[in-house]
Amino acid sequence: MPSPLRSDAPVIKYKRDWRVWWRLLRPHTLTAAFVPVSIGTALAVYKTTINFSLFITMLVASLFIQSATNMFNEYYDYKRGLDTPESIGIGGAIVRDGISPKTVLLLAWSFFAAAVLLGVYICMNSSWWLALVGTICMAAGYFYTGGPIPIAYTPFGELAAGFFMGLTIILISFFIQTGTITWTPVLVSVPISILVGAILLANNIRDLDGDRANGRKTLAILIGRKNAIRLLGAMFIVSFGWMIALVLFHIVSPWTLLVFFSIPKAFVATKGFVGKTKPIEMMPAMKATAQTNTQFGLLLVIGLLISYWL
Repeated sequence: MPSPLRSDAPVIKYKRDWRVWWRLLRPHTLTAAFVPVSIGTALAVYKTTINFSLFITMLVASLFIQSATNMFNEYYDYKRGLDTPESIGIGGAIVRDGISPKTVLLLAWSFFAAAVLLGVYICMNSSWWLALVGTICMAAGYFYTGGPIPIAYTPFGELAAGFFMGLTIILISFFIQTGTITWTPVLVSVPISILVGAILLANNIRDLDGDRANGRKTLAILIGRKNAIRLLGAMFIVSFGWMIALVLFHIVSPWTLLVFFSIPKAFVATKGFVGKTKPIEMMPAMKATAQTNTQFGLLLVIGLLISYWL
C-alpha cells in the first residue's frame, strides 16, 4: 500500500538554461527598439557631433523597456489564461519552462528600474522634460497588456506601438544629440512607425481566432482576416512610397532608397498569410514582417550615413 505522503503523480522536470531567459525577452521584437534609436541618431549626425555615451545609454534603455514590456505581456497573458504550453509565438517561460510568474513580473519591474536609472543619466545630459516622456513610454509598455483594459485587447495596439516605438523613440534619440526637434526626423519616422505597427498587426492576424475566443477586440478581428492581410500589404506599400516622396521633396538623400532592398521580405510577409488559418502556418510570415522592419531600418541608417560621408 503506497504511503499517504507519497504522490504517484508524475513530476515535471523543467530544463532551464540561458535559452529560457533569452526566449523570455522575445528577441525577434527587440529590433523595434534598436532600429528607431539608430535612425534618430543617424539623422542627428547632420546637425552635431554624436555623443556616443548618450547613444549607447538610449539604446540600452530602449531595449530594457521593450524587454520589460514583453515580460509584462508574458505575465498578464498567463494570469488571464490566454497562454498555454501549446500557444504559438510566446516566450513560454511560465507555461512551458516553469519559471515562476512572480519571477517574470519581478524581472519586468527590474528592467523598468534599470531603464529609469539610465533615463536619469540621459536627462542630466539633455533635458529633464524627457523624464515625463520616458514615464509615459513606460506606462504605455505596462498598460499594453496590464491594467483593467489592456491596449493589446483593443483596436489601438498597432497605433500605440507605432507611435511610441517609432515616432517617439526616433525623436528622443534625435533630441538628446541635438537639443532640438525638426521636421526631418518627424517625417522620416512615419514609415518606421508604420512598420512597427505592422509587426503588431501580423501578430494579431496570426492570433485572430484565439484572440476572438478570449474576448479581445483587435483591429484584425474588427476588419476580418482578409482585410487585415490587405491592410498589412498596404502598410508596406505606404512605407516604401513615403520614402520615394521624401527623396522627391529633397528631405532625404536618394541613398536612403537602399530600403527597397527589403521589399522581398515585405512580399514574403504579405503572401505568407494568404490562405493560412493555423497560427503555426503563419509564423514564417510574422517573422518576415519583423525582418522587414529590421532590414528597412538598418538600410535607412546606412543610406543616411553614406549620404553624410559623401
